[in-house]
Amino acid sequence: MSRTVVVIGGGYGGSAVAQALDAEADVVLIDPRDAFINSAGSLRALTQPDWAHNMFFPYDQWLRRGTVVRDRAVSVDPGGVTLASGRRVEADYLVLATGSSYAYPAKPSADSTDEVLDDLLRTHKELAGAERVLILGAGPVGLELAGEIKEVWPHKHVTIIDPAEQLLAAFPAEMREELRRQLKEQDINLRLGTGLTAPPATEPGQAATFTVTTTGEEEITADIWFRAHGVHVNSDYLADGRLTTRTPQGQVPVTETLNVHGHDAVHERVYAIGDITDVAEAKMAGYAMQHAEVVAQNIIAQLRGEQPGATYQPLPHPMILLPLGPRGGVGQLPTPDGPAVVPAETVSAYKGADLFTGRFTEQFGAA
Repeated sequence: MSRTVVVIGGGYGGSAVAQALDAEADVVLIDPRDAFINSAGSLRALTQPDWAHNMFFPYDQWLRRGTVVRDRAVSVDPGGVTLASGRRVEADYLVLATGSSYAYPAKPSADSTDEVLDDLLRTHKELAGAERVLILGAGPVGLELAGEIKEVWPHKHVTIIDPAEQLLAAFPAEMREELRRQLKEQDINLRLGTGLTAPPATEPGQAATFTVTTTGEEEITADIWFRAHGVHVNSDYLADGRLTTRTPQGQVPVTETLNVHGHDAVHERVYAIGDITDVAEAKMAGYAMQHAEVVAQNIIAQLRGEQPGATYQPLPHPMILLPLGPRGGVGQLPTPDGPAVVPAETVSAYKGADLFTGRFTEQFGAA
C-alpha cells in the first residue's frame, strides 16, 4: 500500500528529504517557489548577475515521481496540511522543513525564479553605482557580502558595523585573527562594539547618499546599505497549536529521531528538520541536510514496517565555511582529533569557488 509523505518546505533539508523518499513513497512537496534555491549563492548572484542562474534547480526536473504543490501551509495537524488556497492535503507522514527567513539579498524574497532574478539585477544596478557601502551586521552574511562586493569592485569603500564587541565570538582566536587580517587586506572597514542611533533614512539596497550616526557619535556617510542580521523562523502556520507547542523562539521541539515532540503514536510519523527545530546548534544548510538523512532513514524504516532507529546528535563544536569572495575566507571543520581551523584555500575548494553549485548540480540533476 502506497503511503503519502508530505514535506512542507523545499529548501536545503526539505528538498533532500523529498528526493531521498521519491522512490519509496508518494511524496508531496509544498512550497510557493518553482525551484530549489541554493541561497548560499545569493550574494554572488547580486554582484555577478551573469552567475545568478546557477542558484536554481527546478523541482520538476529532479522530483521524478513526487508532486509539487505551489502554495503555503496555514495550519498543520497530525493528519495533514491546510493550505493558503483552502486546499487540504492528507498525509501519512509529515516533515516540517520551512526553515527561516533572512533579510534580502541573503535570501530572496520572491517566489518565482524570474522574479528573484529581476530583483537581484535591479539591486545589482543600484549597488554598481554606489561608491560607499554600509553593511549592518558582522556575522557570516555581512562578511560574505563584503567579500563578494570587493571581488567585483575592489575600489568601493565598504564599512561593516555591529554592536557585538567580538567578531564571530563562538570560534577560536586563530580563526578570528586570520579573518581580521583578510578584511584588512581587502580594505574592508570593520567597526565592532557600535550600533546606529537611528536606521538610515533610505531603504536597504537602494542607492541614495545618506549620513548616519553611530552610538559612539561617529558620522558615517554612504551611498547604499544592506541589512545582514535578523533571522525569523518560518513557523507561523503552527501558531494554532493543533500539531505542537512552539518554543518562545518559534522553534519546534524534537526528539533525537527528529520527531516532533508528542506522547502519542501519531507523532511518530511527524518530523521536523533544519532551522525550524530546537536542536542546539547554529542554523546552517549543512545541518539541515544531515537532519534530512536521519528523517529519510526513519521514514523508510517505518514504510517497511521496521522500528525507526536513526538519531541525530549535534556536533560538540560549531563548523563554518566563510568565504570572502571566491578565493578568500576562513573556516572551521570537524576532524577525528576535534575542530580544526582551515585556510582560505580549503574554504575556496569546499565552498567559495562555486558556492556548492557543483554539489547541487550533481544532487538535483539540473544544469
